Amino acid sequence: MEKIILGATERHLKNNAIIRHIQHGFAKGKSCLINLIFFYDEVTHLVGEGKVVDAVFLDFSKAFDTVPHSILLDKLSNCGMSGFTVHWVKNWLNGRAQRVVVNGATSGWQPATSGVPQGSILLNIFINDLDAGAECTISKFADDTKLGGAIDSLKGQEALQRDLDRLEHWAIINGMKFNKSKCRILHLGQSKARYKYKLREEWLESSPAERDLGVLLDSRLNMSQQCVLAAKRANRILGCIKHSITSQSKEVIILLYSALVQPHLEYCVQFWAPTI
Repeated sequence: MEKIILGATERHLKNNAIIRHIQHGFAKGKSCLINLIFFYDEVTHLVGEGKVVDAVFLDFSKAFDTVPHSILLDKLSNCGMSGFTVHWVKNWLNGRAQRVVVNGATSGWQPATSGVPQGSILLNIFINDLDAGAECTISKFADDTKLGGAIDSLKGQEALQRDLDRLEHWAIINGMKFNKSKCRILHLGQSKARYKYKLREEWLESSPAERDLGVLLDSRLNMSQQCVLAAKRANRILGCIKHSITSQSKEVIILLYSALVQPHLEYCVQFWAPTI
């Protein structure tokens, strides 16, 4: 039954183009790579024009666990889902309970009024309007959100701060929270100025490098650190093969190398090639 409802929901979202194009998580035909290309194509274009860009990496606190069921059901209705589907999802979510067990001690059962399964398309529907009214470039992969814009002028800095204010307001009215200790700013471009931004009353910290969907890049958009990490992983795997595999058969070694080591080395070449 869940697969039937999921299929119907995905068809409805696709046929009516409901999920915005900036969402790349749990969406057919999109991926981490497409998300990175989408965001950094705009960013590198601005930097290439000599502009200074600030990118803000935002992190929701326990996003999948904190989605309020009541708000989610309202959003399902608002995006045109059939009454049958909304009613089925409501019945599926209602009546759940949870408790905590620590060292054999058990708490009482409490009703679960929030949360959706990890990887659920329901999260896409819930945060679909997250970027409403955004002035700067915004990109999402599920709940991983990036916000970026040119900040050469006071106007650009104020636009980025307004977008952060909008996102904080969205989080408040939708029962979500940003994990501000994990929200970071990456300053891109040639300027040495470091502008500061805040979420509500807390100033966000700047970062010399940031990991974005598994890719580590610095303020100069240099991914050499990522290549170093990939090479280290390849060397560790080579060491494991050398010390753990008793067979010295050429066929076995080549098979292991092709499956485990070569992908990491090809990954390095892909990043280094444009700079060679």
